[in-house]
Parts: sequence; structure tokens; C-alpha cells
Amino acid sequence: MAKHRGKTKYFDYSLLVIILFLVCFGLVMVYSTSYYSGMKLKNPDPAFYLKKQLKSTALGMAAFVFCIFFDYKYYYRLAPFIYGGAILSILCILTPLGVEINHARRWINVGFGTIQPAEICKLAVIISVSAYIIYVGKAIDKWRNLFVTGIITAIPTGMILVITKNLSSAIIVFGIGFVIYFVATKRYWPFVVMAVLGVAAVVAFMLYVHYYVDPVTAGVEIDEDTGFRMMRVLAWRHPEEYASGKGYQTLQALYALGSGGFFGKGLGQSIQKLGFIPEAQNDMIFSVVCEELGLFGGICLILLFVMMIWRFVVIALHSPDMYGFLLVVGVTAHIAIQVILNIAVVTNVIPNTGITLPFISYGGTSVMFLLAEMGIVLNVSRHIKYRHD
Repeated sequence: MAKHRGKTKYFDYSLLVIILFLVCFGLVMVYSTSYYSGMKLKNPDPAFYLKKQLKSTALGMAAFVFCIFFDYKYYYRLAPFIYGGAILSILCILTPLGVEINHARRWINVGFGTIQPAEICKLAVIISVSAYIIYVGKAIDKWRNLFVTGIITAIPTGMILVITKNLSSAIIVFGIGFVIYFVATKRYWPFVVMAVLGVAAVVAFMLYVHYYVDPVTAGVEIDEDTGFRMMRVLAWRHPEEYASGKGYQTLQALYALGSGGFFGKGLGQSIQKLGFIPEAQNDMIFSVVCEELGLFGGICLILLFVMMIWRFVVIALHSPDMYGFLLVVGVTAHIAIQVILNIAVVTNVIPNTGITLPFISYGGTSVMFLLAEMGIVLNVSRHIKYRHD
């Protein structure tokens, strides 16, 4: 009897399981790290932050399901409108819709809550840069298209940096556009030049700080002209010297990392989250994960992100077309950059820049748009067809 041969549509259930696990684990850690902060509110509620995160996660899951079944090819036509909407959302911060939280004006009021436009821009750059590369096709290697791609990325990057003063989000948005173009083009030497210039600039800056700015190594006094970001660099170099100021959060996070041991103190048993780490449920949540679940728990979480990125790569390599490939590459860049930078900040490898850990840190807008991105990736996977006997 002859074997029946055909094509079957694919769906990445492995990635789906990883996503759902990270979302659930994130909710558990948000509650674990925030119940003390919730009890310190004017109207004490240990589940205050968890309830807000649950609402955002519910909206995010709705977007997740929608994006799984909404054909990703339509984003190509919608790209100009999505990009324009993202730019408009940043401008809304300058209007009465802008909301200031913890001395930072980075949110807009949308009636039922607040949204952070920087998160919208991450998704908009993924969709728009990918769409432009498909639009120009093989001409992407020409200088004018390199310039246009750079402009598409630079506009939201600059607006985030200038209007919201959010350096970390600006770095991520720029990194997303950079990676998508790097993967799409055959012209690599401009990236080599940029990398060399970037490394040279960092080295020159660190030498300048070491010999002319740092009170410990240069023997100078800190004056009123020392900026906020420079203070963060100094606190990164010598956190113990700034234990009562900019180095306080970093030191407390390092204490949490060190005190957890290999298997941790147990879920919910962290000491550092009890007012020692400011806003423990946000940027520094990985330190609490390591304190409660130990080095073992931290490594397992990192491995989950590695597995997620691996599934992204598999989907990208089997994408039915170039647009699906570039969309998945953009999402991969977003997750990889944000995870690496967050863990680097928590472990004091780089200066503190306020970067959240995807799916784990508290943040309504972040989880909503991350889930939308995951839906897009799974939608691309649904269009993969494989042969079977």
C-alpha cells in the first residue's frame, strides 16, 4: 500500500508551555516580592501589586490569543499606522495625558489605567523595520536604505531618550532595529566599524572617569555638576562608597544574591525584599528569585529564557517567508537584550539602568506587549508546514 504524503501545519507547543510557565512564575514572584510593599500602602493590601499585574496579564493574554490567530502578514500593511501610533503615544506624554510616577514622566493615562509608550515602540520597531526591509527587498544593502532604516529606528529611540529620559528602553529599541538590519543585510563591515568605534568610546569614557571624575581613583571631589547618570557610573564602580545613595539598591541586590546560597531560603522567605531593596518587584526581582530559590533557581530561570530563544531561532529558520523571519528575529533581539541587560544590572556587571526582567518583573504595559509579541511568533509558527508520510 502506498504511503500517503502531504503537508501539515506546525504549531510550537514547546514555546507555548515556556511562555505560560514564565507568566505564571512571574505572577508568583510579583506577589512574593511585593506583598510587604503592599502592606506599607495607605490602604494596606498585600495583593495590591498582584491584582494589578493580573489585570494586565489578562489583557495581555487576550492580545496573545488574538495575535496567534491574526495573520502576521497583515502587519506589513499596518506597519506605517503602528509606527505612527507609537510616535504619537510618546508625544502624548507632553500633554495633560502624561503621568508622572516616582519622579519620572513616562506613562500616559488611557482611562482604565496607564500605558508606557516605550513598550509600544519596541513592538512598533519590530514590525516597521521588518516591513521596510521587505519593501526594499534586495536593495536593502544600498546606503540610502541603511540610512532610512537607521532613521526609522533612531526617531523613537531619540524621543524615548529625550522625552521620557529612559535610557534603558532607548538602548533596547535601538538594539532591536540594529539586530534586524544586521541579519537582513549582506553588508557587514559598517557593523564592524560601529563595534570598534563603540568599544573605543566606552574605553575612552572609562579612562576619563578613572583619571578625572572618580573620587577614589582620581582624588577629586564630587561637585554639583556631577550628573545623575555619572553618579550611577561611580556607584557601579564603587557601590560600597555610595551605600547610602546611588549604590544602595545595587548593594542590597548583591546581598540578596549572596545570601540565597545554592538552593535558596525558600519561596517567600527573602529578607532583602522587606524594605531593603527599593521596589523589589521591579528591576531587581532577579535578586529576590536567587535569594529565595538560590543559584539553582536563578540558573533554571536563565535556562528557560535560553530555551525560549532557541525555539525562536527554530521558528525563524523555518519561517515561510522573509517577513515572518524578520519579525521573529526582532522579538528574539528584544527578549535577549532585555534579559542580558537586566541580569547584568542586578549582578553589577554594568551600571544600573532600570531594565525589567521580561515576564517576571512587575509592569502592566510590559507584560501586555510581550505577550502580543509571543502571539506573533506563535502565529508565524502556525504558518510553517512540514512534510509527513
